[in-house]
Amino acid sequence: MTIMSGGFGLCGIPAILIDAVLESGVKGLTLISNNPGSDGFGLGKLFDTRQVRKLICSYAGENAQFARQYMAGEVEVEFNPQGTLAERIRAGGAGIPAFYTPTGIGTVIAEGKPTAEFDGKTYVLERGLRADLALVHAWQGDTEGNLVYRMTARNFNPMMATAAAATVAEVEQLVEPGAMAPDHIVTPGIYVDRIVLVERVDKRIEQRTVRRRTALAEE
Repeated sequence: MTIMSGGFGLCGIPAILIDAVLESGVKGLTLISNNPGSDGFGLGKLFDTRQVRKLICSYAGENAQFARQYMAGEVEVEFNPQGTLAERIRAGGAGIPAFYTPTGIGTVIAEGKPTAEFDGKTYVLERGLRADLALVHAWQGDTEGNLVYRMTARNFNPMMATAAAATVAEVEQLVEPGAMAPDHIVTPGIYVDRIVLVERVDKRIEQRTVRRRTALAEE
């Protein structure tokens, strides 16, 4: 099975739904995600239990377990420039099988892929991505499946919701239809097959960066 998992770093990840995949014990998964989570959290749990066969991502620097499995040849990895990954998912959701992009030309990213010239510039062909299942996290949803996201948690979740045969959303708030302003809805309910209310969300900070206060601020 191929599973898309939304969020950016540890922000906006469908942690409760990932735990459900963990508990199912399913093996041989192909994951499509911005990253493989961190050690012992998020998608990182699925690497601890060796449930993943392949990872399609754009970044993989916070998970030592994943790194060990990759270096040992136990997990296949398909790296993408981050914008290319986002566009591949968006294209999959829009029914676009492939598109041309200049990103990656002259690098290993373009090796073995068709290229073409447009207006004197070379582009590489990238395939759209679709999944059997998309797992997304939203701040608010209604019982019809309409979703609203908050800030960085909006990364990857909306496009993934459109690019799978089935989409399951976990939400922090569940309201009745009409309670959300129509202009605020990001993902229409037509894309969402199941919705789960999560009572508690563990919102972790992946990298905490601090700086000294200036003298003016201290005064």
